[in-house]
Amino acid sequence: MKELILVIARALVDHPEDVRVDIREEARGTVYSLSVHPEDIGKVIGKQGRIAKALRTVVSAAGLKDRRRIIVDIVS
Repeated sequence: MKELILVIARALVDHPEDVRVDIREEARGTVYSLSVHPEDIGKVIGKQGRIAKALRTVVSAAGLKDRRRIIVDIVS
């Protein structure tokens, strides 16, 4: 799952070397924190959050295979 998020995020940004994904387990599910360069935060979120929503949809669909809840947080 982490690799999927990294591949998608690196394709969107101008500074792919600054893309990081941290994982933590919480009661509500597995949380993946996506961190990007401050200049690239808008590219990952997109207009009205469309890119972020699409990223979350793809990752959630991939998580259904393992029957776990996946949450993607985007931080700068």
